[in-house]
Formats: sequence, structure tokens, C-alpha cells
Amino acid sequence: MKEIKTIEFKDDVLYLIDQRKLPTSYEIFECKDYKEVDFAIKDMVVRGAPAIGATAAYGVVLAAKEFIYDDKETFLKNLDEALEVLYNSRPTAVNLMWAIKRMRDLIEANKDLDIQAIYERIVEEADIIYNEDIETNKKMARYGNEIIKEGATILTHCNTGALATVAYGTALGVVREAHYTGKNIFVYADETRPRLQGGKLTAWELVQEGIPAKLIADNVAATLIRDGKIDVILVGADRIANNGDTANKIGTFMLSVVAKAYNVPFYIVAPTTTIDFEMESGDEIEIEERSSEEVTHINGIRVAPEGIEVYNPAFDVTPHENITGIITEKGIIRAPFKENILKLK
Repeated sequence: MKEIKTIEFKDDVLYLIDQRKLPTSYEIFECKDYKEVDFAIKDMVVRGAPAIGATAAYGVVLAAKEFIYDDKETFLKNLDEALEVLYNSRPTAVNLMWAIKRMRDLIEANKDLDIQAIYERIVEEADIIYNEDIETNKKMARYGNEIIKEGATILTHCNTGALATVAYGTALGVVREAHYTGKNIFVYADETRPRLQGGKLTAWELVQEGIPAKLIADNVAATLIRDGKIDVILVGADRIANNGDTANKIGTFMLSVVAKAYNVPFYIVAPTTTIDFEMESGDEIEIEERSSEEVTHINGIRVAPEGIEVYNPAFDVTPHENITGIITEKGIIRAPFKENILKLK
């Protein structure tokens, strides 16, 4: 088992695996201030809801360090502005907002302390968020492994592995657990257009750990499902409404429709921090639309004609009725989703 450290904070520098460069180049992106963290999140140096949340928490640490020599009032004002910048880095993944709110609440609760003491509490909280994510992922993996049968063939979409989290992964964490416990699984990994996170990142993780797998174009998945070659589908989530509707990488909804038509179990794997208890349904989820170049270019090379217009939503919403269960660190949530999700609040 090879440990993949997506995020590491050491000596006032946040080190991130630059996921824009994988799999052809393994490079580390260094963030020395919160603005570099904001860039890393926006430009997808780091991606995956849990990883974004932990990264943002360390962005707050870097902001506090930057302003530590200000007077108290200026320190708190500048820190609040930095929090707002980080909060707005990307709009869909709720773990980002959750992490910033958690840090904001911590600062508010400790604002009467001296600046050094506030800074130390911020560092401690970011480390807690980091370590919680690792333990959460391992708990999800154990619960998820309960639904994986011996010799199962699993379909994944996008990257939900260690690269999408602090370590281990969400949906790919379940895959890891099944592999490590000797279930002789096989994985089909969707390439996941337009940024190819499945081809570039999931495939890289599977190769690193020797998990039997094949990479497929996104439009192959329906044929495999129809032909009875997929036993279960595992995907991640960027935001889950309290009725179970789930936002995830574009193409997830399409998979869920085909899975439902052919009675293939379709599971979301996500920590409870991805649940937005204030959101009644997926209709309220803001869907990020990204650059047209993600579609018209691959690795900087144009593959579409000049002048063509592009629609490039980064996510779609899978309705709860298409979901078999939501695997969390507190167990597997099943229908009725709204009733069972609210029990976790």
C-alpha cells in the first residue's frame, strides 16, 4: 500500500500534489499565503470536496500568520476578508463553506484572546479537520465494504480517491478497503470528461496500488451496465441536500438513470460534512460553470473548431430516487432519505 499525501502543512507552507500535472508529472505546489490557496482551489491544483475543505482550513492558517503582527482590530478585519475570499473560491462543494464556517466560528469564540493565542487555536483546528478527514474516510470505507460482494465489478466516476481527500478517499476508499480485504474486485474507471479526472487521477491511483482495473470512455459505461457487467456503482459527492439529492461531477446523473433502468445498485460515498442541512432539494444547488477551454482543448491542444460555443457545467444533480444509499462515516443512509438524513443533524 502506497501512501498518497494530497495535502501536507509544514513550516508555514501548505504543500499540495499538483493534480493538473498528473499522471505525466508528479509535482508539488507550494502555498505560502492564503491568496495562493485561493488560486490552488480555483484552478483545481487541489480538487475533491473533502480536500478542498482541508486546504481552505490551512488557507485560514496562512492568512492568520500573514496578519499576526497587525494590531488586534486590523488582524481580525484582515482575517475576516481572507475568510471571505477563501469561502468564494468555488461555489458547489459544500465542504469548503463548512470548513470556513468552522474556522470563522472558532475565531469568533476566541476573539478576546491575544493574537498569538488565536493563531494557535486556528492551527490546532486546521490540524483537527485534517486528521478527522482521514479517520472519516476509513470509517466510510469499512461501512461501504459491507455492500461489496466477493469478486464484484465496480464502476467509478471522476476521482474520489486519496487525491480528492486528505487521504484514502471516499468512493475509491471503499474500493481500496474491498481490495485490501481480499475480495478480488475489478474496477472500471470512467475517464470523466472534460478534465479527465478518472483517466488522469483515478487510473493513476489504481495503478499505484495495483488494483485490477480498466479505464473506459464515459460513453462505454451504459453498455457495460446494460450487459450486466457492473455489480455496483460508487461515486462521490460535492453537496447533498437534506432530501438526498446529490451534486457530483457532471455525468453522474446520467449514470444513475441507466443504473436505475437496469437495477444496478448506485451508491454515493461522502462524509456527513457534505450534507447541506439548510438545502431542501437539489434544485437549490448552485452549479459551477467552468471555462470553455476545458471542452475545446485537451492538455492545451485545441480539439474543437474556433468559434463554437460551449456549455460546461462542472456538476449535475442526481435525484434521491435514483440513489440506493449514501455511505457515510456514520453508516449507510437509505430511503426515506429526508427522514434518515435529518437524524444525523
